[in-house]
Amino acid sequence: MLVKKIHHIAYRCKDALETARWYEKHLDMKLVLSIAEDAVPSTGEPDPYMHIFLDAGAGNVLAFFELPTKPPMDRDRNTPAWTQHLALQVESMDTLLAAKEKLEAGGVEVVGPTDHALFQSIYFFDPNGHRLELAANTVRPGMQAALDKVKWPMLEEWSQTRKAPKHAAWMHDGSYREMFR
Repeated sequence: MLVKKIHHIAYRCKDALETARWYEKHLDMKLVLSIAEDAVPSTGEPDPYMHIFLDAGAGNVLAFFELPTKPPMDRDRNTPAWTQHLALQVESMDTLLAAKEKLEAGGVEVVGPTDHALFQSIYFFDPNGHRLELAANTVRPGMQAALDKVKWPMLEEWSQTRKAPKHAAWMHDGSYREMFR
């Protein structure tokens, strides 16, 4: 396989200092690197920026660019706000519920937990408007194998009909509780 892992994921932010402090306060993600330049290294374009890197655990890095000379941030208005998001894994359901409590105590509006059968998750927005998800795995024996059998048939059916195939409806209708004990 060519790719070994994601080196980092970069988003734009409104304020690099505010962003670094928010991620440290609410998600315990430490600032590991700050880079500032007056020109873009890859293109040579004159454009001052601050680029910050946060430790997302297990060798994963979340990065942000503050771009003070560009028009204000916005999002893709043709894509629903719930679609584009970054999902971060937590250790357990207890950790997920504690994170929800901490976020809410800090004034962050949280949706969930939402049961996705394989995992449960909560959703919220960072101060830049990026949607985040914290997910705790709850997969049961047999679930992954069942999904592996239908992944291509589901995708092929979707490609033809653009209607949700029902091969794995058990994931959200609750029947997985009986199917996979």
